[in-house]
Amino acid sequence: MITGATLRAQHVRPGDLFAALPGANAHGADFAAQALAAGAVAVLTDEAGAARPALRGSGVPLLVHDDPRGVLGALAARIYGDPSGKLAIVGVTGTSGKTTVTTMIESGMRAAGHTTGLIGTVQTVIAGQRLDSAFTTPEAPDLQALFAVMVERGVTHVAMEVSSHALALGRAAGTGFAVGAFTNLSQDHLDFHTDMEDYFQAKAALFDGRAAREVVCVDSEWGRRLVKDGTVSVSITGEATWRAVDITVAASGSQTFGVVGPDGVRLDAVVRLPGIFNVSNAVLAIACGHAAGIAPEDTVRGIAGLDVPGRMERVNRGQDFVALVDYSHKPAAVSAVLDTVRDQLDRAGTGGKVIVVLGCGGDRDKAKRPIMGEAAARRAELTVVTDDNPRSEDPAAIRAAMYQGALDVPQDERGEVVEIGDRRAAIHEAVRRARPGDIVVVAGKGHETGQEIAGVVHPFDDRHVLADAIDERFGIFGKDDA
Repeated sequence: MITGATLRAQHVRPGDLFAALPGANAHGADFAAQALAAGAVAVLTDEAGAARPALRGSGVPLLVHDDPRGVLGALAARIYGDPSGKLAIVGVTGTSGKTTVTTMIESGMRAAGHTTGLIGTVQTVIAGQRLDSAFTTPEAPDLQALFAVMVERGVTHVAMEVSSHALALGRAAGTGFAVGAFTNLSQDHLDFHTDMEDYFQAKAALFDGRAAREVVCVDSEWGRRLVKDGTVSVSITGEATWRAVDITVAASGSQTFGVVGPDGVRLDAVVRLPGIFNVSNAVLAIACGHAAGIAPEDTVRGIAGLDVPGRMERVNRGQDFVALVDYSHKPAAVSAVLDTVRDQLDRAGTGGKVIVVLGCGGDRDKAKRPIMGEAAARRAELTVVTDDNPRSEDPAAIRAAMYQGALDVPQDERGEVVEIGDRRAAIHEAVRRARPGDIVVVAGKGHETGQEIAGVVHPFDDRHVLADAIDERFGIFGKDDA
């Protein structure tokens, strides 16, 4: 009798199947003794793993496969009773917008009266109970166990992010989707994928027949490549199954628009989040909800008052400028966010300036660093280059790549660029330099509550640091007369 599954020896509980998978630096079978001591009753591995001494004489059943990771998802689903078959799961993939779209979908599901689940970068939610997320998409055994818990707790509808890593590594294998959706594609994760085509093909795996319905934003060539018979299309620029019309933007950044759908559907909608890309996210969420059986009116109602953690999130301490925290950590996202705030300033007509604090993560796609520096320098009057999560890399080398990308912009086409390695000091400098009517954007980390430096995660939340910086300038020391 097998009652659970895991690929981490330290997480084994009595009755579990232990998946001893080959890895880049070690083989899971090297930890088999720990797993067996903890109560594992069977092991899934490959020929190399089965030959390890700890397994050869273990006396437990060995399931040997030349691609154990490839079959782990389906096996875990079987162990947990195929829970995805009891849930209406909407999976969303794409470079940007996954968190926002899934949050919107889940809000619409709740507005329709369903007991819901949410799985993504920021958090996991099970019938209203919120948990921190370790991965955008959990490993296959963890994901299937999570679905099983959702079923036990009465969840009927789930919105989840599906990353390219999850698709390439089989984490979503064994999961049946009521709806699969695509947002967009831009440069990211080229440390993992060989090139943009390989990155796209990983995303495209969600549309290989595992989803009963497919919803695709077709405002890019990448999206249009996914369209086939039966695809539900979404657009904010042209003809599609679902589209946005009559978009208007308030000075605050909130947006109202019409949603036109099949069978003569025409609804008025509002999204509090600024940026035309959030109109696209909202229409995609409405289309996904409809494909999953949610009335469009319910999703529109669920979206209307929604804020998404770390996504164009305002920090308001009574200051005379706008302060935003956003998760934008790839070139296209940085460009989109800064174009959005520039448009907001132009509409306000106050002559305000854009100030951005921006870093790049270590041990990730190095090619995007100068591109992000260039994107920021072209769009902001002041770019403060700083650290993000340097991880195991030299923070100065990461900043240098960004700084050089910024300086490669001709002088008459770029704003001021300064480098301040300490992220807290960089945020304080941006706040110190802000004047009435300006917009300060702290980009890159969004909802994250830690900063990883040399293998140590230090407590750090951009939203709290930004609030503290504003308080220090305006609150604790009184009116700023600079």
